[in-house]
Amino acid sequence: MPPVLFYAADLVAIGLLTFGVYLPRHRRRDLAVAYLGVNVGVLAVAASLATSTVGAGLGLGLFGVLSIIRLRSAELDQEEVAYYFSALALGLLGGLGAEVGTSAFVLMGLVIAVMYLAGHPRLLRRHRQQTMMLDSAFTDEPTLIRHLESLLGAEVRKVTVQRVDLVNDTTLVDVRFTVAKGQRAATGDHDRVADASVAGALRGARP
Repeated sequence: MPPVLFYAADLVAIGLLTFGVYLPRHRRRDLAVAYLGVNVGVLAVAASLATSTVGAGLGLGLFGVLSIIRLRSAELDQEEVAYYFSALALGLLGGLGAEVGTSAFVLMGLVIAVMYLAGHPRLLRRHRQQTMMLDSAFTDEPTLIRHLESLLGAEVRKVTVQRVDLVNDTTLVDVRFTVAKGQRAATGDHDRVADASVAGALRGARP
């Protein structure tokens, strides 16, 4: 089968992944450009390697090197890392598709399907994670959990204390929680650092 068919399949696949799955959900133009650029770059290099005597081994090595460079260059959340690896995988499958055979098309479709389903907003949508800076120093875990549940209006599943500052009276925690059905969490849908002192002040001001 002509290699150009695999190149075209890769371009279609990365287009679907970027413009059909990633952008509608995350709206980050910079990462969309990065995914496209990485994919096409890997496609070009892998296609060149496929026609040489180097073989697919160096292509897999390239996959690892690019992964290390990209992951160390900027902070990405785990979902964005998954899209990045998917873009790399699609590029390799497209570039080395002539050696892999028609199964490359199936694998490309599998990558897109997994990313579409695993990142779907309706999948585990009640489960959240937040990193929060609390305006009190908590050394007792049950008390900390009750305070978090009061702030979030949700059931805390797991809490990890990252830092307790007794001098400044603050606690930095990573909390995993589940919001009630039909209820929205007080701190939003995505991972971010939240200043819980503001939320506490608002709650204290209520009549």
